[in-house]
Amino acid sequence: MKTALVLGGGGFIGGHLAKRLKEDGFWVRIVDIKEKHEYFNHDDICDEYISGDLKDINVVKQVILSPNQKINSRFIDSENFIEVVEGDSFDEVYQLAADMGGAGYIFTGENDANVMHNSAMINLNVVHECVKKEVKKVFYSSSACMYPEHNQLDPENPNCEESSAYPADPDSEYGWEKLFSERLFLAFQRNYGLDVRVARFHNVFGPQGTWTGGKEKSPAAMCRKAAETPDNGIMEVWGDGLQTRSFLYIDDCLEAVFCFMRQNNFLGPVNIGSEEKIAINDLAKMAIQLSGKNITIKNIDGPTGVRGRNSDNKLYKEKMGWEVSMPLIEGMTKTFKWINQQVNK
Repeated sequence: MKTALVLGGGGFIGGHLAKRLKEDGFWVRIVDIKEKHEYFNHDDICDEYISGDLKDINVVKQVILSPNQKINSRFIDSENFIEVVEGDSFDEVYQLAADMGGAGYIFTGENDANVMHNSAMINLNVVHECVKKEVKKVFYSSSACMYPEHNQLDPENPNCEESSAYPADPDSEYGWEKLFSERLFLAFQRNYGLDVRVARFHNVFGPQGTWTGGKEKSPAAMCRKAAETPDNGIMEVWGDGLQTRSFLYIDDCLEAVFCFMRQNNFLGPVNIGSEEKIAINDLAKMAIQLSGKNITIKNIDGPTGVRGRNSDNKLYKEKMGWEVSMPLIEGMTKTFKWINQQVNK
């Protein structure tokens, strides 16, 4: 049986990813700072769930040790020993753990220090231990937030082609940390032979994810607001609503990740996202339509991030031949149905 480790598996993408791996026959361990996944039963998504802080190197040393490995400590003298790892390592490690959230968390500036310190510390620990434990293959989830702000000022014509990443100029500290960690994982690939895959996620959404509390992404926020707002009520949208984004449904995201991981000729970085661009006001209208209510949109001041962002999938199509299969309206329909159920609870 192949083994997989999902770091950050207590989150939205990580929970879905772990569930799919388990369904595909993997022995799966999840590690997350959360004590449990909020929306999945652990028996459905993993064989072992460990609650631990990946900023702690001692936690990372233990959880990256696969169920087929053990430590043989060979003593040199009474005070010194060499730590020798014996046995088969994890076949696949997915590093999704990060300090993150939606626009209300990332773009206010109030969480910048924690975002940079916590995520960087996690990645420094993880990549080092993956080499020591001889992990067979590692996936690192970067973000479209690492692209330069000056290429995303026009909401109708953003440039998020992979080659546009440099000269670097992300619009948030979250994006700067993601760019640093991309380089970190690829440096360990060059210097230590770590087999890595680096992908830049573009706004992944779907059920069983954060939908309230300030860390939710735009599709979940719009669905929640539409579900909570009474008929003939007013729904607030941050900014002028003309800023554009693309959103990728979770099922398509997983197909792209596994296709990327199971090939051996391309390391990335590569975009994983949808090319179906939409203005935020139109996303709000879509959620309102799904609610069946008559709701008025009111644009208010609030954090919005860049003016335009849309995935450029040319490189992924060239290397893997994959394309998005689910239109945004279908993903939003599934997501609204689930969030509406949560609201009504």
